[in-house]
Amino acid sequence: MNKYLKWTLIVVGSLALIAFVGFKIMTANTKKASPEQTVSFNEGSKNVEVYYNRPSKKGREIFGGLVPYGEVWRTGANEATTFTTETELVIDNKLLPAGKYTLWTIPERDKWTVIFNKKEYSWGINFDGTSIREPEADVLKVEVPTQTMDAPVEMFTIDFDQSVPAMQMAWDKTKISVPIK
Repeated sequence: MNKYLKWTLIVVGSLALIAFVGFKIMTANTKKASPEQTVSFNEGSKNVEVYYNRPSKKGREIFGGLVPYGEVWRTGANEATTFTTETELVIDNKLLPAGKYTLWTIPERDKWTVIFNKKEYSWGINFDGTSIREPEADVLKVEVPTQTMDAPVEMFTIDFDQSVPAMQMAWDKTKISVPIK
């Protein structure tokens, strides 16, 4: 092997190692700021799981500020939020087939549009901060009204209300409830 090729391989290998370590450090730091969470809903044959990352309010204006009104939001932080169901569901009187989806929202003051997209994305946004969702892959869209809460929620939260049943999302003083049948 000639000397030039040997040094080229050493440099390329070193750069790859530095990039890998840098990526791992960046991932660890973003996960500290917005930890991962998985929530489940199980009722009879319905088994639903949502994986998302939980950003914090940290004194910021959330809706209409950090998360602009009228724009697609990846619904959490870091990777795109995923919604997995083993059986078909009826959401707001619309059929959602069994499968794995990415979950997107368009927040407004008085309502949110909740979008189930069949494409899986490794990250929720481009480098410029815009959504990477491809609208042609949308399977289901539903509009739900917002509710204003008295006390703010510090970390973005998705959970399930078993009594209704519904998937709920809450952050700051805003809450939505998506009915699931």
